[in-house]
Amino acid sequence: MRRYLIGTIAATALVLTGCAQHDTMSAGPDPVTVDAASAAQQEPTELIGSWTAAGTDVASGTVVQFTDRSLRVFDGCGVRHGSWNADQSGLLIADMHSGGGCTAAPDAGLGWLLRADGFRADGDTRVLLDDTGAELARLRLGGRPDSEPDMDPSWLQPPTVTDETRRWLAAPPALPAQLADPTSEELVGRWVPVGAAADSAGRWPKPASVEFVADGTWTGSDGCNSYAPGRWATDGDGAFLATGGVSTMIGCDNVPTGLWLITARQAGLDGDVLVLRDAQGAETGRLVRG
Repeated sequence: MRRYLIGTIAATALVLTGCAQHDTMSAGPDPVTVDAASAAQQEPTELIGSWTAAGTDVASGTVVQFTDRSLRVFDGCGVRHGSWNADQSGLLIADMHSGGGCTAAPDAGLGWLLRADGFRADGDTRVLLDDTGAELARLRLGGRPDSEPDMDPSWLQPPTVTDETRRWLAAPPALPAQLADPTSEELVGRWVPVGAAADSAGRWPKPASVEFVADGTWTGSDGCNSYAPGRWATDGDGAFLATGGVSTMIGCDNVPTGLWLITARQAGLDGDVLVLRDAQGAETGRLVRG
């Protein structure tokens, strides 16, 4: 929930899967908003690929693959699956929703990845940063996971950037003048779709909603299904990112609040209404305090 002073630092140093099961994940750090005047532009599409990870807390031989909306980690425990999001200001968030063969928790031993709140380019290397701008890990392009029985053979090939990826990660147009840039503190709390209070009586098993938590996670419901925790971030200058949205799949006339979040690239306040917009500037949803 912050924009990094990447220019200064550099000088010194999803797939929405409705029926997937979500186990546990590490909570993100407390939200912080900092001045972005010196921030250098990054290119999130350049994260797409297969990387060898290295760092103090990184298991030797770990390979990380950023694909179109999904994330795979190979670290000797099979493959772990998650999601990620990033933008041109250098924000980066990730979560894991299924584990490998060595541990019941999909996020175990991955604090160096799940505590990341930003990234920067250092030549051909990508550096993962925590909420203070400190280095968590370095990613070197060209990582290749070891082949294992029953592994999808496509995972042995590096992911590539597609036209859909470019659309998803494109820099959005400026917020319209009537939309104010929200701080992370202004977003924390429970929100419901516009009109949901009047429309929900007798229609859904539970109210459709999302709740932004101060630790950097979000939860919610589409009216039928509860979303497992994902992550969210804002830079206080209109940028908004979210991951997750994994849920059960109970059928009803639902409101896809999770999809609204993970497809959004911007958030603005129109009075009391939170307006979410995608990379092309189209609205994905509107929410009010609930």
